[in-house]
Amino acid sequence: MDIDPGDAQSLKSGRDVVMQDRKSTPDMRTESKFESDTRALEEDDDNTEESSEEDDDTDLSASEEEEEETTWIQWFCSLKGNEFFCEVDEDYIQDDFNLTGLSGRVPYYEYALDVILDVESPVDDSLNDEQQAMVESAAEMLYGLIHARFLITGRGMATMSEKYSNCDFGRCPRVFCEGQHVVPVGQSDVPRHSSVRVFCPRCRDIYNPRSTRHTNLDGAYFGTSFAHLFFMTYPELIPTKPVKTYIPRVYGFKVHSSVYDKIPLDSSGKPLAADGVSGAVRKAVS
Repeated sequence: MDIDPGDAQSLKSGRDVVMQDRKSTPDMRTESKFESDTRALEEDDDNTEESSEEDDDTDLSASEEEEEETTWIQWFCSLKGNEFFCEVDEDYIQDDFNLTGLSGRVPYYEYALDVILDVESPVDDSLNDEQQAMVESAAEMLYGLIHARFLITGRGMATMSEKYSNCDFGRCPRVFCEGQHVVPVGQSDVPRHSSVRVFCPRCRDIYNPRSTRHTNLDGAYFGTSFAHLFFMTYPELIPTKPVKTYIPRVYGFKVHSSVYDKIPLDSSGKPLAADGVSGAVRKAVS
């Protein structure tokens, strides 16, 4: 059948219009898939934010619980300047036998004991600020005296052994002791008599602690016996005595010990002034 040229031209124009419409008409399936993917991403973001918020809440609650669980003993031993102390077991403190005789030596004894054991008492609200400060001071004193008794127990020795190995008490300042670890020791078992010292098992002498913040610690909180019972309990920790000793010299020549024996001292045991020394030496030589 013959097709009229005009009809052929009309068909071609119609086909072009249809193709143009197809190009300009968006694919509904593509848009639907895009919207679905976008919605899924938004849901994932929401879930991620919710999960992050839950994690933050969990971390916050965990840190709050840790703060709430910190005992007075842990807090006290963590203070700067209290590094020499170890944590006394609460079971040891709750045994009245271990506290025999302390009630008469510590003011506000009952209140101080409640503070150490974190026991809340309704009477605490009736104390004014000055009395509260005195109770806190009494608690520190009571804990120190209990601490001195706890140190000579098996548990106390083991705890201090770990601190000794970690060099928590410092090193001997004597050169020829070559950095020997030291342990705390008191010169008296009576509180407020002298501050804590450190004992060197190599040269067998005592020294002031290296850090000035430890000079405020009472020596009675460590006692006169612990340091020596410690090395009797752990004899393997006793080092050999130093072989080297310092020899004073002048221009390469050894100084005789009698030189220092002739230096006169005043009534307080201190060397005399330069004029007094030179005059006394001239007198001794003549």
